[in-house]
Amino acid sequence: QVQLVESGGGLVQAGGSLRLSCAASGRTFSNYHMGWFRQAPGKEREFVAVISSSGTGTYYEDSVKGRFTISRDNAKNTVYLQMNSLKPEDTAVYYCAVSSKWSLSTNGMDYWGKGTLVTVSS
Repeated sequence: QVQLVESGGGLVQAGGSLRLSCAASGRTFSNYHMGWFRQAPGKEREFVAVISSSGTGTYYEDSVKGRFTISRDNAKNTVYLQMNSLKPEDTAVYYCAVSSKWSLSTNGMDYWGKGTLVTVSS
């Protein structure tokens, strides 16, 4: 079992920045790939970014490339999502998730956090 707790969400104006954190506990964090997903009101949960267990590999959804950066600190059991140049369409609940396999799919994740709300005003 892995417990995940997200933090760092909030209200920000368009063009602004936020950094999300996800603290993990329960199992060896460095064994897992970590992902960020988001769910906007009335929409399905979608992939945002993923980072490999070692931190050397990353992948992003096209709309966030160049604006968002995923990183991790295995010593702190924490994964981060730095979000810059935020747009109103980035408004969503952001979830972190872990997977023992490399995956960009919600179905491929093993454990989920409860999410943190990001609201971007225009």
